[in-house]
Amino acid sequence: MIRTLTVMGALLVGTTALAQDSVPIPPMDVNAARAELGKRMFYDTRLSGDTGLACASCHSPEMAFTDGEALSQAYTGAAHFRNAPTLANVGYRAAWMHDGRLGTNLNDVAREMITETYLMNMDMRIMQERMKQDPKYVEMFAAAGMSEPSNGGARNALMDFMKTIVSRGAPVDTGEMSEAALRGQAIFEGKGNCASCHIGPRYTDDAPHNTGVADNPEIWADPERHSAFVTYGKFMGIENYMNLREDLGAYIRTHRPETKRSFLTPTLRELTWTAPYMHNGMIATLEEVVDFYDAGGGDDPLKDAALQPLGLEMSEKSDLVAYLKALSGESFDTDAYVWRADDFDYAVIEDWRNVNN
Repeated sequence: MIRTLTVMGALLVGTTALAQDSVPIPPMDVNAARAELGKRMFYDTRLSGDTGLACASCHSPEMAFTDGEALSQAYTGAAHFRNAPTLANVGYRAAWMHDGRLGTNLNDVAREMITETYLMNMDMRIMQERMKQDPKYVEMFAAAGMSEPSNGGARNALMDFMKTIVSRGAPVDTGEMSEAALRGQAIFEGKGNCASCHIGPRYTDDAPHNTGVADNPEIWADPERHSAFVTYGKFMGIENYMNLREDLGAYIRTHRPETKRSFLTPTLRELTWTAPYMHNGMIATLEEVVDFYDAGGGDDPLKDAALQPLGLEMSEKSDLVAYLKALSGESFDTDAYVWRADDFDYAVIEDWRNVNN
């Protein structure tokens, strides 16, 4: 008897997943004034402790809110040990970060990014005071229905802005795919077995998997990256974190050995904008990604059993890449997503101790 069930919008028959028909991802309902406030905050370096980083420093709109680096930036004196993920459709996720350690809402994500020492290293009480001294923020908070700049209001504003970042205009949604992309879709849903994990409108099952991606040695060769990795390991309760030379991924959520080196399935939306790929940027091009999975993934004793050599022909690989490119839409480098005004300077308040803010 054939076993049939539905999982997150995909049809599973036996052990083979058939991707659902792609549909445009609908915009999310947000408070428009609050989202506009969040947009200004997203580009403001004053949200970081030493005013050196903005959210947009690692999430640039012209690269679908990634940074084009294998491993992203971090706060002064450190560097990050993971690749900056796209924020496209981030409001639809149920867990965030490559290891899935944040799973409540985008408000929590905003707080983590702002306050974490190796990220933006901001005391939110100081951030609140900085915003209170900026007349533009005072005006925008009032327009969004908030009496004055506050930490909670700021996080909600960033959350609403991030919810506006939704893919649009991809050939897979508009029905304008090339013949090669249409052939690639058949491979994606069939011989390639890609749809066993990349399902639904965002092309992800939001679950952790070990695919055998090699560790990026730069994490331990670069003292600044290693310092951030050690800080993370200590905070997450990882055993022997000082001597650890592997990224344990979702293991930090379970502390079960079988989950070591597993990472959340990334969305395949906006791939043409977001190279390099994988949680640590170890694969540079889509062609190399296809080669990696055609070989059955990497070498890891805990690798997902679903990963097996595919035996794709060169023409099939080319068609599959064409389909993957068809999952990317219009650039986010538009006024809807970018704060264009250069209005982040403000006059210092004289005798500020005796002035109400």
